[in-house]
Amino acid sequence: MKDARSRCLGVDLGDVRIGLALSDPLGVMAQPFAVLDSEGSRQALDAIARAIASEEVTTVIVGLPLLLSGVEGERARSAREFARRLARRCPGTRVELWDERLTSVQAERAMVGAKVRRRARRQAIDAVAAALILQSWLDARSGTR
Repeated sequence: MKDARSRCLGVDLGDVRIGLALSDPLGVMAQPFAVLDSEGSRQALDAIARAIASEEVTTVIVGLPLLLSGVEGERARSAREFARRLARRCPGTRVELWDERLTSVQAERAMVGAKVRRRARRQAIDAVAAALILQSWLDARSGTR
């Protein structure tokens, strides 16, 4: 019998890398999961689709990089298109967009505060940003349960 609880996947789209974060099955905590190369968007979509299948993900939260004013720029339009392509690639999986303003800055500050070396930060910051995006979405949802 399959558990009714399911995992959520957070996605932080970057110019060079795509960060992924995964929730626990109860949907309470997000944690960094993986970092993908973003240069081949088809390969990235395939890798995310594999993660969705292997981790039994039912909801994907894609970070929407709005400008500080709240207006959508080119990067936000690219995120919307990526989310549409992912939804088509993974029917049956809910794909949502979530405001990600300043999550990369927060991730960088947290890693600097934890004294993570620059090279290690560069490798992990996208997954940490994805975890912040996903955690923000999970926290917002928990207030409406």
